[in-house]
Amino acid sequence: MASNTPDAPLLGVCDGELDGERHRSSFLTNKVGGRPDWLPLLSHQSPGCGRCGAPLALVVQVYCPLEASPYHRNIHLFACPGPECSGRAECWRALRSQGLEAAGRPAPVQEAPLAATDWCESADDWGPEEDGWSAGSTQPAECTDPVASHVAGEDDASSRLQSLRLDDLQTPAVFCPFFISVVEESDLGGKEDELAHAQELLREYERREGLVVAELEGGGGEEKYEKTSAHHGDAVFSRFMKKISLCPQQILRYCRGGEPLFISLPPSNLAQQVQLCSACGGARTFELQLMPALVSLLRGVGGSGEAGLEFGTVLVYTCSSSCWTEAWTSAVDEFCYVQTDPDQQLFT
Repeated sequence: MASNTPDAPLLGVCDGELDGERHRSSFLTNKVGGRPDWLPLLSHQSPGCGRCGAPLALVVQVYCPLEASPYHRNIHLFACPGPECSGRAECWRALRSQGLEAAGRPAPVQEAPLAATDWCESADDWGPEEDGWSAGSTQPAECTDPVASHVAGEDDASSRLQSLRLDDLQTPAVFCPFFISVVEESDLGGKEDELAHAQELLREYERREGLVVAELEGGGGEEKYEKTSAHHGDAVFSRFMKKISLCPQQILRYCRGGEPLFISLPPSNLAQQVQLCSACGGARTFELQLMPALVSLLRGVGGSGEAGLEFGTVLVYTCSSSCWTEAWTSAVDEFCYVQTDPDQQLFT
């Protein structure tokens, strides 16, 4: 995944369940949930929550090589599913990893034959298209974790290790995995049904918050609004709603070097809050963000229900030079900024 221009965001949407018995994902796979796929020669990391210490669950894995770079490149975004943790920045972790092309590419995703349909022709904008992306509903079905099933078969042996502490057996939660497909936002202009849906959401927002927003027009134009007794967001939130109206089901926006889409007014000193790169000390730039539509799709494996994660948007800032050396064997920490959803009911 790589946006050629900062003002041309790529949008990610759910593209069918990643069934562990039929698919084999790799670091080339863009996905939600499951277990992280690391580049060859890199150590496998299991980050912990900065608040409660619990193992973090993988939320998204993105393959995002940079143009003219010799490196494969991934961003793994983890979060703590604890109900008291998901809205806190210290409970999220973004890890960037890279590896030379010479390290080789894994075998392509393999599966049993089935009819597959790409969500859009530009699905390979986020990296090489992988055979076997299954078309399906935007709501993942109940899924099982083959790794967990294998571990369950060893329960008898594990129970004999009387000296092993319970804390040592703690494993991260796993969200039901599904593929991410991609479309360029610029290709979605003029869809009247989606604009009508956005207008309905805005009218609901007006009724609830006392904010009058001008009707959306396909030809664009500036938003017009009256400041009344809105409790949150007003112009910022209405701009957010208008921007996502062409694709309300988007779960991820990618636009390295572009402008993030805030769901509520950010602090005036946000630029100072975005820390310098922990590896090289250089400045960071915005790269991607998670969207509210993802919340309802996050389900634990084995049909354990919806996850405890709730957020409005999660913004990821990465090293502007994407620093890396061949000697590094572990991923680099990047910066997450979390905004809570001012009105979660509008997205359910």
